[in-house]
Amino acid sequence: MTAPINVDPAELEKFSALAHHWWDPESEFKPLHQMNPLRLGWIDQIAGLKDKKIVDIGCGGGILADAMARSGAAEVLGVDLAKKSLQVAQLHALEAGTPHITYREISAEALAAEQPAAFDVVTCMEMLEHVPDPASVVHACANLVKPGGWVFFSTLNRNLKSFGLAIVAAEYILKMLPTGTHEYQKFLRPSELTRFCREAGLDVKASSGLQYNPLTGRYWLSQDCSVNYLLAAQRPVV
Repeated sequence: MTAPINVDPAELEKFSALAHHWWDPESEFKPLHQMNPLRLGWIDQIAGLKDKKIVDIGCGGGILADAMARSGAAEVLGVDLAKKSLQVAQLHALEAGTPHITYREISAEALAAEQPAAFDVVTCMEMLEHVPDPASVVHACANLVKPGGWVFFSTLNRNLKSFGLAIVAAEYILKMLPTGTHEYQKFLRPSELTRFCREAGLDVKASSGLQYNPLTGRYWLSQDCSVNYLLAAQRPVV
């Protein structure tokens, strides 16, 4: 009997409908384009991406995966279950001549069963708040990374401030994101994500908040993890 795939069909349809906008920096994906250099820099500072074998789980149209490949990674694999987004990612890689990058339509869990401990770095950004079972994805990421390797997550905290800023302000007032992009009950507190990591055998080593000023349109990293936050975890060397 085949195990059910950890995916919400409505979420796949939502992102598939927007797939043709992934590489438009003024589209619904503008926030991802703006924050991408910060995410990339933070990951590279901790793990060192040059000559590393990397997998980006829930890669979407490839914004982060493409940047990691261009940063000197030996190999980057982007995986997602939204076929249209992957097609856009593949087309962009061809047009831009991005080196050492491939894309596959496969779940994190299936890839972990196929290629355990195969990657130096695993990234999973802005994905956990869109799946039915985020703990399952965290476990898959832990199984994918080599001992001593790094796993990076980014997601949204669950509290009144994040509801006000990430949903009410971003989706309804500022129109930065399409209405319905996020569901508040799927947000993850850092303590919950840390527990998922610990249960998966990962040691959480660092975290960072991601701040945004709507007046200037500027993003920056800080120690405030009350809304958007990033988390770095390492698989111990046994």
